[in-house]
Amino acid sequence: MLELIKKVPLFAQLGEHQLNALIEICTRRTYKAGTILFQEKELGSVFYMVLSGSVKIFTTSTSGEEKILTICKSSESFGELSLIDGKPRSASAQTLEECTLLTITGQSFLDLLRNHFDISLGIMQELSNRLRDTNQQVYDLTFVDARTRVIKSLIKMANSHGLRKGTTIVIKLVLNFDEISQLAGVQKSTLMQVIRDLEEKKILTISANEFTLELTKLR
Repeated sequence: MLELIKKVPLFAQLGEHQLNALIEICTRRTYKAGTILFQEKELGSVFYMVLSGSVKIFTTSTSGEEKILTICKSSESFGELSLIDGKPRSASAQTLEECTLLTITGQSFLDLLRNHFDISLGIMQELSNRLRDTNQQVYDLTFVDARTRVIKSLIKMANSHGLRKGTTIVIKLVLNFDEISQLAGVQKSTLMQVIRDLEEKKILTISANEFTLELTKLR
């Protein structure tokens, strides 16, 4: 487990002694695709780190409509807000595929922050990054047209989950079209219209479980 933990940026600066101490409070678990890890408005008791797979973080409206906030991939973490401020979860978390996660209980997580400034600083930097992402999402929803939001979401997925091969990026489809439209903040019909246009221009190619972006044609 030591080598796996070293891949998590929050813990990359820890020495071997500190890492061994960390291992003692971590639990490694594997979850099937579609598993709800926690739900919005419930009290938080666990901090999560993704070793493999991907997890969607989302909110749900009173009518049952979902809004995906972000996708957490390997080496990323989530679930700390509720542990830090003691308030209920601000969003829900669900695995998109089979995932291997490291979990730390709430009290152990808080003790970890008290004893290791580097980890506390890493958490603050991560929260700052998320705030910047949220500000950008608000800007996009206010000032950016739907087509551009779709393209930006595809590029974001490519950066996070893509594998570059020459001038193309291949992205495994962990989201369906409903979920991609939620992520982009557009109606599904708008998403499909933009995708058809990108396919006609040979910018985007979609297969059963992945899509490919042609970078030379993406202007």
